[in-house]
Amino acid sequence: MRILSVDLHDFRNIAQAHLDPSPRATVLVGENGQGKTNLLEAVYFACTLRSLRAARLADLVRFGAGSATVAAEIEGSGGVRRVSVEVAPGLRTAYLDGKPRDRLDEYFEGLAAVCFSPDDLLLVKGSPEYRRRFLDRAAFNRWPAVLAEARDHLRALRSRNAALRSSPPEVEVNFRDRLVWAGARLLRRRRDLLAELAPRVEEAFAQIAGPGAPPARLVYRPAAGMSLEGDEDALAARLAHVIEARTERDREKGYTSAGPHMDDLALEIGGRGARPFASQGQQRALVIALKVAEIENLRSALGRPPLLLLDDVSSELDPQKNRFLLRYLTTLPGQSLLTTTDRHLLEAAAGPETAYYRVEGGTFSATI
Repeated sequence: MRILSVDLHDFRNIAQAHLDPSPRATVLVGENGQGKTNLLEAVYFACTLRSLRAARLADLVRFGAGSATVAAEIEGSGGVRRVSVEVAPGLRTAYLDGKPRDRLDEYFEGLAAVCFSPDDLLLVKGSPEYRRRFLDRAAFNRWPAVLAEARDHLRALRSRNAALRSSPPEVEVNFRDRLVWAGARLLRRRRDLLAELAPRVEEAFAQIAGPGAPPARLVYRPAAGMSLEGDEDALAARLAHVIEARTERDREKGYTSAGPHMDDLALEIGGRGARPFASQGQQRALVIALKVAEIENLRSALGRPPLLLLDDVSSELDPQKNRFLLRYLTTLPGQSLLTTTDRHLLEAAAGPETAYYRVEGGTFSATI
């Protein structure tokens, strides 16, 4: 996959922009608040139909505009395609070669993007929600069908929660079966993804942290302590049992207290939790290892690296970890878009094909 061009209209603070990214590294340079991250978010949105930061679709539309559009020409194994997304408050429409797509399997064919931003440090320090989001985004990149599966689970969860709060007991039972099967499918995806990621995280962390560093480990922790062994039918049976046993408690609280939406991913270094026991340097090394593992896993599964988006990461890393990351980028035979307030921080990753854009007030100007 290679992005040949990007066009934006009324996206965040960007009224209109056109970029022709380099086949390797494209560096966006500018002060904070000028639109660098907005461009990365637009590209990620076009590739995944999911926002990096917005809680509502309306947040993506420039103030005063009725809708926003992101379009990209993408070269892949099947030739050049044009994907675009139009977004308005409460509405998102995906187009492939100018035609709207309700079924998204063709749209997502060949698309994969991994974003790394300073917010990713919350994977260690933040709530379980950040780690669940990481898992589901990584699973989506690995298997695009996860997007629809995660939506099915969310709809089923909302329906059961509403029934718990305001409906007779027999109504809640009607929603439970759909929630159980959607939850089991999501659990299977997460489990299979972790089986692929865990050894890659351990290897990457050892390289970043250096000789003698304690090993890193990922452990999936279901909220109700249920086993993740077996096929989807076995997972569904266990989840059904757990949810049924908690029904009275759930009705009192008004929400479903067990399932993928309540689980956590434990990040450990040397057998102890990274959040309370690891140093800040170890925590940063672990976050880099998670991202490198996702990239390498996709590279192995797809036969090529994904599009890599890095948002001002170098400013958050110490020199040793920054050198590792930039050295890794120079060996990655793929395309990347990077933002920075100081281009000197990224010059170690620059090659003869690197393109630079100056970003000011939502406008992008190619520079040497």
